Amino acid sequence: MRRIDLNCDLGEARRGTPRWSASLAAGAGPHPEDAALLDVVTSANVACGFHAGNRPTMAATASAAAERGVALGAHPSYRDSANFGRRELELSRDAVADLVHFQLVELDMAARRHGTRVRYVKPHGALYNRIVRDEGQAAGVVDAVLRYADDAGEDPLPVLGLPGSAVLDLAAAAGVRAVGEAFADRGYRADGTLVPRGEPGAVLTDPDEVASRVVAMATGAAIPTAEGTTVVVAAASVCVHGDTPGALALARSVRSALDAAGVEVAPFVDTGGEGR
Repeated sequence: MRRIDLNCDLGEARRGTPRWSASLAAGAGPHPEDAALLDVVTSANVACGFHAGNRPTMAATASAAAERGVALGAHPSYRDSANFGRRELELSRDAVADLVHFQLVELDMAARRHGTRVRYVKPHGALYNRIVRDEGQAAGVVDAVLRYADDAGEDPLPVLGLPGSAVLDLAAAAGVRAVGEAFADRGYRADGTLVPRGEPGAVLTDPDEVASRVVAMATGAAIPTAEGTTVVVAAASVCVHGDTPGALALARSVRSALDAAGVEVAPFVDTGGEGR
């Protein structure tokens, strides 16, 4: 049986959006749509406060993920809440290492208070895209993962990223597990990179189309590209963005299609026996 992980960016409440509400109060549960997505996905990439979220949202999402056996991932970004972390910043390797390490520690403290742990790291937005090609910033992300492992006296957390990216190459060279990721709701170019946001075909919102593409990815078949060709996208995990319009419907459609195709949907990391 083929197997794939289904991940989603969660805990991304921010000022000026419907998710910034009483659900952010300490002790409250996650936003209702986040809770519903956690019933569908197998890994949760949780915002760590720099592009969205705060300590209450981190705690609520960590607790809900643990109850469901969903793997918890840190989703660090540039410090850029005004642009939701989607504007590239010119930072040094050390600066990137510091900001990623800080966010990782913040989320893991919240997770531990609710009986769970951070299991992997997936950078967000502009940082994610920058470390596809920028070896300096990519090395900063790997440095943060290694620093956290040294502090904890444990093996480094896996890094989730775009196949062929600099960060995955550097992670593997440093002895860090490098995990390739595909995107359910994003358009692809012929070279396997994503169509930039703002360009036609960058974001896909039709549930049937998205589900069909994910089944193709999970079974090794090619998917259409923006140029009208096809490309095979090999990955251990597929992401549905939590802020894509109709994200819950997309995730449910993808999960149903994978189940119907006989593809096992499960976390790519050990969740330590939490939840179901």
